[in-house]
Amino acid sequence: MTLADDRLTQTDSNGVRRPSQLRLAVVLGALVALGPLSIDMYLPALPKIAADLLTSESTIQLTLTGTLLGLGLGQLLVGPLSDALGRRRPLLAGAAVHVIASVACLVAPNIELLMVARVLQGLGASAGMVLALAMVRDLYDEREGATLLSRLILVMGVSPVLAPTLGSAVLSWTDWRGVFVALGTLSLLIAVYAAFALPETLPRTRRRPLELRDTLRTYGGLLRDRGFVGLVLVAGFAMAGLFGFVAGGSFVFQGQFGLDQGQFGLMFGASAVWLIAATQLNARLLRRFAPHQILVTGSMFASASGLLLLVTAGTGFGGLYGVAIPLWTVLFFTGLVLPNAPAVALAAHGEAAGTAAALLGAVQFGVGAITSPTVGLLGNDAPAMGVVMAAGTVVATLFLVLMARPWQRDDLPAPGVPAVTH
Repeated sequence: MTLADDRLTQTDSNGVRRPSQLRLAVVLGALVALGPLSIDMYLPALPKIAADLLTSESTIQLTLTGTLLGLGLGQLLVGPLSDALGRRRPLLAGAAVHVIASVACLVAPNIELLMVARVLQGLGASAGMVLALAMVRDLYDEREGATLLSRLILVMGVSPVLAPTLGSAVLSWTDWRGVFVALGTLSLLIAVYAAFALPETLPRTRRRPLELRDTLRTYGGLLRDRGFVGLVLVAGFAMAGLFGFVAGGSFVFQGQFGLDQGQFGLMFGASAVWLIAATQLNARLLRRFAPHQILVTGSMFASASGLLLLVTAGTGFGGLYGVAIPLWTVLFFTGLVLPNAPAVALAAHGEAAGTAAALLGAVQFGVGAITSPTVGLLGNDAPAMGVVMAAGTVVATLFLVLMARPWQRDDLPAPGVPAVTH
């Protein structure tokens, strides 16, 4: 890290006050983590919530779908709003909505109000997730942006793994409503920290009018960009590998292979290590290779690993390790795809970074909302998880090769070319 990176803030050529990457990574990482924590932290309490609110477990699971719906739709709304008003106000407003929704979850007397509150909680958390991407795009070019995104993807990858454990820890000394006290307190602390630590990153000269026609025109322009749409789909279907594991892992390793809760926790943690390792390796690889080169290589190897997982899971070859080893390999190479696909996609759309990041996030959570029940419908076993993870990685690679084709673009930096900040 350079001396300049150690300074609390810097000012770029547009007069934008730029925090150090360390401070930015901490606050944006916390904002990104709020979404996964909101999704997964209350999962251990689902049976108890169903009993307390006198409803079925299948009905209570719809509160999870509601959160994903709020996260997806919220990003589509927050993105254009931030391109018009700047990043800070929508970000802080989203955190405030999350705090209010958490309080509503805390006092919800029935399942109907809990569902509404969970949708609002997703809407609130969506602001931080989409604006983290947009703020990175405001401040850094593609190469530097991919480096910081590697750190944010690390947070995104670790959060769903740690969230159920954190939820269990909270439940060990309180009831399920205490989980929402924890979430509301966390979002309040993040909002206060962000208010002091994050400057406005979008100058007034780069803002766009907030009009429905212009918003639809912006979305239309993005959707007509074949390369951008291809990269959005690459990022979305690559997430199927991660969501497929999160949705099916407990059933596979506990139900099928007989691990107890402690052993499964170790297995889940060991799996997360590979995703974490890849996202951190990516930051080093970016010093020698362009983001699109790492993206192509990671996607190809993720697909090959997904197909290997499908074969071993379907045949039973190698037992537990026959599933675990190719699974870890999929997660590793997915960890190279996830930060670079958004970085390359956003590189050509700095003028509408908020809207573009919103579309990226909405597609990723849309895929996640579909992936989780798909694993269950296919049987919640190793072959089901293998099918979903293999399909996601292979489809992502097909979109990369047939539609995105980033190697044909002439606006991407060559390997080794120094980054130029905006």
